[in-house]
Amino acid sequence: MRTLIQLMLALGLMLGTALSHAADSDPDTLKVALLPDENASELIKRNQPLKDYLEASLGKDIELIVTTDYSSMIEAMRFGRIDLGYFGPLSYVMARSKSDIEPFAAMLVDGKPTYRSILIANAEAGVASYSDIKGKKMAYGDRASTSSHLIPKTLLLEQAGLEADSDYEEHFVGTHDAVAVNVANGNADAGGLSEVIFAHVLDRGLIDRDDVVVLGYSDEYPQYPWAMRSNLDPELKQKIQDTFIAIDDPAILDNLKAEGFVAIDDEAYDIVRKLGGLLNLDFAKL
Repeated sequence: MRTLIQLMLALGLMLGTALSHAADSDPDTLKVALLPDENASELIKRNQPLKDYLEASLGKDIELIVTTDYSSMIEAMRFGRIDLGYFGPLSYVMARSKSDIEPFAAMLVDGKPTYRSILIANAEAGVASYSDIKGKKMAYGDRASTSSHLIPKTLLLEQAGLEADSDYEEHFVGTHDAVAVNVANGNADAGGLSEVIFAHVLDRGLIDRDDVVVLGYSDEYPQYPWAMRSNLDPELKQKIQDTFIAIDDPAILDNLKAEGFVAIDDEAYDIVRKLGGLLNLDFAKL
């Protein structure tokens, strides 16, 4: 009986702590999550200028966080363990379906707040078109990735009539750069990832350009959003948005692969919800 009471008290304390953090509308330390689409330690190191800028602009301590994958980032936001985060469009829609969050800024690339996915194939795999992927191995990044899962999978379905599992093997390798590497070294015949990250992978020399061929590009989709807890103090939320939109330091923008940021709202991501409907995805259960 004593053990049961002690357990209940411990659980109550844990719940109280969690609720207290979730209810904190103006925390002294803002926990800022970076999208886990590349190596975690590299992301933290590269984004030190962002941390310094946010601390100076917001007058708060900043803790940069990289979760193990997209799903753990969504859950961290759901339970109030992070205050704002850099999401992919799909992971944002999934997080929104489970928690009270709102997007506040999207990055600009080539002067616009949109981006494309790119589909690539191993140069020796005999894959020259989407239809050639039938019977082959297709690499995706994370299940909750837009440009490295949702968009390329939709392209294969709509333009080549190919369905995962029945027409080709799908393999989830975690990150965009892992997709490029697996395709280049022949572990996968083809793969999908963000066009911007593909260029970054080439610039870093992670793969040899001659080892892959480009099969095609997707249409333009809304850029990756920064989102925050809706229950933050309204004045703080406005200050956070203004701070991001004002970023003009090349050291920060280069690390985020952006030219700048613009305000964005939830409606911009309705197109992502539509894509999920085409694939019969239940965002709340992914």
